[in-house]
Amino acid sequence: MQKICTTLLFDVDDTLLDFHDAEITALAKLFESLNLTLNAEMKKAYHDFNQGLWKKLELGQITRDHLLNTRFTTFFKEKYGLTVDAKKASDTYLNSLALSHKEIDGAHELLTALKSKGKKLYVISNGVLKIQEKRLKDSGFEALFDDIFISEVIGVDKPDKLFFDRVTAKIDGFKAGEALVVGDSLTSDILGANNAKLDSVWFNPKKTANTTEAEPTYEVTQLKEILDLA
Repeated sequence: MQKICTTLLFDVDDTLLDFHDAEITALAKLFESLNLTLNAEMKKAYHDFNQGLWKKLELGQITRDHLLNTRFTTFFKEKYGLTVDAKKASDTYLNSLALSHKEIDGAHELLTALKSKGKKLYVISNGVLKIQEKRLKDSGFEALFDDIFISEVIGVDKPDKLFFDRVTAKIDGFKAGEALVVGDSLTSDILGANNAKLDSVWFNPKKTANTTEAEPTYEVTQLKEILDLA
């Protein structure tokens, strides 16, 4: 018997909007402002460095302010021996990031179809508030959601159970047994769903092996497959 699903909680980056594309564009703008050449090696180095910081944030090992205020000073000091203005570098990067809203294939069609079926749709994101708000608005996705929950406002990050407790408390008539958490990150979205005892859908387009402790209820490689689950 198929689960009754009335409510879907969606991650944004690399679930609905292409963060990798946005990151490369923003990083190129930052490197240009510093008169540096962005090559493949540095793209990967920054991506790995940045992902490592976000993992530490998820684990509660660093704060959001620490991540946002030190990542570029640390990265350019380690890689180039350069001292950069932290605020200026961050502003250059984030302003460019905000302009990018390339959607993941099938995202708009999925959200529109779910909305037409009467589903309640919500955003749950660890991203930077002003960046996510602009990207969702410019992509046209904002109007498809009943509400948008960003950890910067909620006061705690995924995968902490408290994040989900605070979010679901704000949703009128929320029923845990009728909800699905949808996201690409095992350590943020899926583990968070596990912590909150909610069913989840792992969006895994690259068919990556799960080597974590997180246990998705479902796994899909294309967003359209979610229609069969909801």
